[in-house]
Amino acid sequence: MVPDVPVLLLGYGPVGMAYAELLARVSKAAGSDAAGSDAAVPDASGQRGGGLRLAAVVGRSAQCVVGEAGVRPRVEWEPRTPLADLLDQTGARVVVQATPSHPDLAAPAAADALTTWRHGAHLVTATKCHVLAHWRRLRQVSTQARLGFGLSATTGAALPAADVARSALLGYDVQTVRACLNGTSTYVVDRMSEGMTLAEAVGDARRRGIAEADPSADLSGADAAGKVRILAGLLWDWDVSALDVDLAPVEEGTAAEAVAARRSGARLRPVATASLDQPGTVRVRLARVGQGDPLHAITGPEKAVSYDCGEVGVLTVSGGASSPLGAATAMLKDTLRYVTADPLRLGAP
Repeated sequence: MVPDVPVLLLGYGPVGMAYAELLARVSKAAGSDAAGSDAAVPDASGQRGGGLRLAAVVGRSAQCVVGEAGVRPRVEWEPRTPLADLLDQTGARVVVQATPSHPDLAAPAAADALTTWRHGAHLVTATKCHVLAHWRRLRQVSTQARLGFGLSATTGAALPAADVARSALLGYDVQTVRACLNGTSTYVVDRMSEGMTLAEAVGDARRRGIAEADPSADLSGADAAGKVRILAGLLWDWDVSALDVDLAPVEEGTAAEAVAARRSGARLRPVATASLDQPGTVRVRLARVGQGDPLHAITGPEKAVSYDCGEVGVLTVSGGASSPLGAATAMLKDTLRYVTADPLRLGAP
């Protein structure tokens, strides 16, 4: 028998809707496989999503308890109730945060995370504001509760940068992280290198669905710095909320630098860096990178992270364009990981 794994989704914008669609797809596929097989189905059907069920969706001021017909039109949603009550009502085992990431929303997002763990559920998030502002507290509570704190979607949509930092590089002597983790800024600088003005490049990025309506956090370097702050916290146990940030923004004058770099065979890249040589600081700089640099090869809104592991060498993970689907896929991955994991192995979320 496939167990029931209720999932509670906070936020129903583009990322939240993409996650709900993915969850329905994998659950339906797993159910079809199970119905046609005589074999015993493992807990949550292994990596196939069997038993996962969207139990409720919570918006800014309203919510929808999901029935057999799926998520109802927003006009039919009920007024929002406290998260603790909804967790009791649905019995959710995973809470997924796909709410906007703004400093003003950090406190309520952190409160939702703490409520989730107090009720014995795992947390999966694409929201960075509370992770950046309340890192120590959130890590401490999730670790003590031995419940998941899924961060994959906070460090580059589909790119598995957080997975590499938190598990694949355990025991490696990582000295430096260099990253292009903001697809909007990379795309805009590339278009400027082809002769576009800043306004033209941003407009093009918006038309292609790459840039948000307000790209200021992307162009300032703040978004990329936030992602590398999280990676530094996972790698070196730095207190993410206490790090100094030094930013160099993409601005009108960047166009000339980008064109000059292109003419020389290089590319101008907004590169976020953290290093053990300079503890407690994350920097974002517009750097000219040559063809041998792994940050040179990415195109458009793709992302890349290079981990300098000393004598072992430089290891790079790259690819994965910016998109709601990419972030939703990362959240689904974390969801599957936690509902199929041995609870005793969740002490280092």
